[in-house]
Amino acid sequence: MANEPQSPVKDPNYDLISVLEASLKMVFQAETYARDAEQAGDAELADWFRKIQENNRKAGDQGSEMLKQRLQTRAT
Repeated sequence: MANEPQSPVKDPNYDLISVLEASLKMVFQAETYARDAEQAGDAELADWFRKIQENNRKAGDQGSEMLKQRLQTRAT
């Protein structure tokens, strides 16, 4: 992670949006990985990917709510 460029914007809401996007992207990726594992006959790995998917879905839901609240607060 040390080689990754730093955020171009020093804004907590920007960071929230970035993590929200990454979580939601992982929801879709984990589905593909779970199907691949199932096709390979590896139910254990498929289950693990589905758990990761659910965790990211929850994080996405929480982040979305947090962003909504923050935007509403700024609008008032």
